[in-house]
Amino acid sequence: MPTSIRLSPEVEHRLDDLVAMTDRSKAEYLRDFVERGLEDLEDYYWAAEVLERIEAW
Repeated sequence: MPTSIRLSPEVEHRLDDLVAMTDRSKAEYLRDFVERGLEDLEDYYWAAEVLERIEAW
């Protein structure tokens, strides 16, 4: 599913530098960043929910 995001010039420049140093595309990096970020957020909210249940018990 195509999705667009607006990056700050600084972030876009850093991403461009990373792409230039490696053999990966912007799309590959952005997909990886989103997947890792989602995993981190899911873990955080799961842990917060567990903690809330423990504290309520």
